[in-house]
Amino acid sequence: MVLTVSKSAGFLKPGGLKPPPTLSGRFGITDVSPSVEGGRRPVKAVQGEDVTIEATVFREGHDELGVDAVLTDPHGESFTVPMWEADGIDRWATTFRFMEKGDWSLAIQAWHDPVATWRHKAEIKIPADVDTELELEEGALVLERVKEQLPDESSHAEEILTEAIAALRDTRRPGAARLAVALASDVEELLAAHPLRDYVSDSAGWPIRVDRRRALYGSWYEFFPRSEGATSRKSGTFKHAQKRLRAVADMGFDVVYLPPIHPIGTVNRKGRNNTLDPQPDDPGSPWAIGSAAGGHDTIHPDLGSMADFDDFVAACADLDMEVALDLALQAAPDHPWATEHPEWFTRRADGSIAYAENPPKKYQDIYPLNFDNDPEGLYQEVLRIVRLWISHGVRIFRVDNPHTKPLWVWDRLTADIGETDPDVLFLAEAFTLPPMMRALASVGFSQSYTYFTWRNQKYEITEYLTELSRTASAYMRPNFFVNTPDILHEYLQHGGPAAFAIRATLAATLSPSWGVYSGFELFEGLPVRPGSEEYLDSEKYQYRPRDWAAAEREGHTLTPYLTLLNRIRSAQPALQQLRDITFHHVDDENIIAFSKKDGENRVLVICTLDPFNTRETTMWLDMPALGREWHDSINVHDEVTGADWNWHQNVYVRLDPQVHVAHIVTIPD
Repeated sequence: MVLTVSKSAGFLKPGGLKPPPTLSGRFGITDVSPSVEGGRRPVKAVQGEDVTIEATVFREGHDELGVDAVLTDPHGESFTVPMWEADGIDRWATTFRFMEKGDWSLAIQAWHDPVATWRHKAEIKIPADVDTELELEEGALVLERVKEQLPDESSHAEEILTEAIAALRDTRRPGAARLAVALASDVEELLAAHPLRDYVSDSAGWPIRVDRRRALYGSWYEFFPRSEGATSRKSGTFKHAQKRLRAVADMGFDVVYLPPIHPIGTVNRKGRNNTLDPQPDDPGSPWAIGSAAGGHDTIHPDLGSMADFDDFVAACADLDMEVALDLALQAAPDHPWATEHPEWFTRRADGSIAYAENPPKKYQDIYPLNFDNDPEGLYQEVLRIVRLWISHGVRIFRVDNPHTKPLWVWDRLTADIGETDPDVLFLAEAFTLPPMMRALASVGFSQSYTYFTWRNQKYEITEYLTELSRTASAYMRPNFFVNTPDILHEYLQHGGPAAFAIRATLAATLSPSWGVYSGFELFEGLPVRPGSEEYLDSEKYQYRPRDWAAAEREGHTLTPYLTLLNRIRSAQPALQQLRDITFHHVDDENIIAFSKKDGENRVLVICTLDPFNTRETTMWLDMPALGREWHDSINVHDEVTGADWNWHQNVYVRLDPQVHVAHIVTIPD
């Protein structure tokens, strides 16, 4: 794609709060997408990501329009990208790949196109011998205008136009022959490079924020450092946890997410399985942050020192992994904040500080923060804590329950951190109603947890991914976790090893970011009680040492398949993007098929949703979505089995979940 510098200006700076007008100048420009809150918030993009830009652009009468997308980069340079009419009803589109991080803006430019207007009339009237001489003369006048604006060094282009103008005025030749000279390919190319633009209309600008690639694409692995090298009654350390990193990296994960690593309160400490009667050696929940040993700016003494944490971060970097740290803005009753800043909490009628509740659930070991009594003081403390961990190499924060804090906190925090550390990312852990999830994503969160865990049927997955890849992609980047310490879905509880493989396949191929919580690869799936999504012997309340070596020896592990999934993701750009996905029809509702593409790279995934039974059915491929004509055949390579096939539009599919739960096929150019 050739980009030309535009002199258009006057766009709204990224991050501005005034929405841009969509009807301005000579022509109508409306319904620009992508946009977030009508232009009040930046559209999300990352380096190397293709973003489709659309707008409805129209005019009075029947003359032709030209339309460009005008993109202004972080340095203030503007580039025009030609748009084409996408649907015949005034909807224009183009695609642009953002290669540089920073704040961009998008505007739409429309103009009367004298060349296209003349060409359209001439191609209709001259073959019908209607006003032939008049139409040919008008064409000559249009080409003379183009010739007059050519740069001085364009002697060859001038010769081409001179010949075309002369042909149009050569009355010795038939009209159709004269027109053909003006429509020749060399003239067409020249006119495209030097267009005439009358009555230019510029819209205002819509902001776009381009982040580093990790904001969109990554494979996350969550584990509790205290469980590595632990016994049932003694904590492991960062030094122990560091020994686990090689295995995590070998599986292809590139983000290591740690639950809170701070001192844990002793007041109202929870015991095993969330009981209220802890034993002396029970470690408590890491989310009950703070004790006499310190608060959010302190390492739990059992884990080691700050130097040990720094070594852990450095070891991750040596393995090309990043550390994501939990940011849980809450406090245990014995957190220093509770005595030093009681105004940061909510008091009940009896004067006591209210602990956290989500009826019927009660969290007696946690005090939620109240940002209304001393908003500035509390905010500055949060900002200090985040900057502290940034100074120790943390560039990703997984934010616990952000929907329980005012939106302004995240709006301000992500903006303040973005000013000084634009590479820092924030993941919103919010399983709440759609308006709040959308708002959190819009105010600055880089990624969001989703409803993926509860989408298990084909129609649910199809509807949800259609939403996430299209309308929601402007403001929300999903991270598909297959499980979390809080969420063990019944599908995993009852589906056996095949269910784990199915959910891993879907998460790793549907979303550019996905994650697993430690123990998933060992098929841990026992709930604390029937109907609960809580784990039995949850790691939130006790040490959970795992015998990784024994699992490998016995073959009771999903590790090889997780490694394969991440290897496929790494090699296939199509699986690293969000905005392009096509679902293909399969006669069996228990098999789902979808394809993704990035440029010429295309991947087709066929996955069973039934962890128990072999399924046999017919799949009907959308051949144009795979870069082929409907009648073509395609050669495909299965990255799971290593098999090669030649497929037509209708394909017989057989999947035995005890052997392979999916075909992940790549399609040669």
